[in-house]
Amino acid sequence: MSAHIRPDLDAIPAYIAGRSLPGVVKLASNETTFPPLPSVAKAIAEAAEQANRYPDIHVSELRAAIAEFHDVAIEQVAVGCGSVALCQEIVQITCGQPTDEVLFAWRSFEAYPIVTQVAGARAVQVPLNSEYAHDLDALAAAVTPNTRVVFVCNPNNPTGTAHRRADIERFLDVVPDTVLVVLDEAYYEYLRFPADEHPNGVELGRGRPNVLVLRTFSKAYGLAGLRVGYGIGDPAVITALMKVRVPFSVNRIAQAAAIASLEARHELLERTDAVVAERDRMRDALVAAGYRVAASQANFLWLPLGERSAEYGAASAEAGVLVRPYGTDGVRVTAGDSHENDLYLRFATDPATVERFLN
Repeated sequence: MSAHIRPDLDAIPAYIAGRSLPGVVKLASNETTFPPLPSVAKAIAEAAEQANRYPDIHVSELRAAIAEFHDVAIEQVAVGCGSVALCQEIVQITCGQPTDEVLFAWRSFEAYPIVTQVAGARAVQVPLNSEYAHDLDALAAAVTPNTRVVFVCNPNNPTGTAHRRADIERFLDVVPDTVLVVLDEAYYEYLRFPADEHPNGVELGRGRPNVLVLRTFSKAYGLAGLRVGYGIGDPAVITALMKVRVPFSVNRIAQAAAIASLEARHELLERTDAVVAERDRMRDALVAAGYRVAASQANFLWLPLGERSAEYGAASAEAGVLVRPYGTDGVRVTAGDSHENDLYLRFATDPATVERFLN
């Protein structure tokens, strides 16, 4: 006999990370290619010298720094082992019955259906619109009395599309106050909308107790390997999140690195301009070659190649560049260093590639 395991876990897909292969350019994961700044690396080294000691279980210093940065109270800040850990905790605090529903667009962040099933709740997927963006009207219409959480990934992973401030405001206005709306802004720093159209979830959430905003240090801040993200919301929601989190899940080194990164945020965020320039350069080249490419506000591009997605990913890998196919929906390509992007573009815009996958 073997130990009893929940039988429904057989139906839960494993989270799939972007592959890595020695000697092959990796544009399959949404990392930044920039290393931590020297000041951040110094903080990491100093924290490592105290690795024999437990970290601050309340993450007080980092939460205070985040609160100051966003002009909110520390009671409005939760920190987790990456924002994906917070996603799972969000479902845990809102869903307790098999009839409870978690609503999200699809395709979107692949962790949403996984954390929903882990909690024993029901995932409700709403198709993206024709521009590969959230259909906010359809998403609002899909809310039922059983809906407990709505995830809105803005910019959306893996398509990169984003809604402007007015669109998000209209959506928030029609969702019942009893439903927790999670604005997942993992790629917020790559948005380049005009100031008056900028969809800053923290600002939109002020005065809305049912809005929780997620951000991360994994992308623009370059700490993907240390796993630290945060949420900003109503104190009651934050208190509940802190009750279900795994103790000490945000380690000492991650806390120190995140604090140092916030202190150096202006220099770090300047790096996003280079990434955005590469993203736009890649998109222009792909569109000129005949690809349909979603309008991206993230650090990656989405190619809706449908049934050819896996084949395209394999061909790109053979050409020396790993990209990320998503089933039969499309392929995501992260903007890396210019020489890495050039290698990918040589493959992607080669007449033989265009003929094989676009004609």
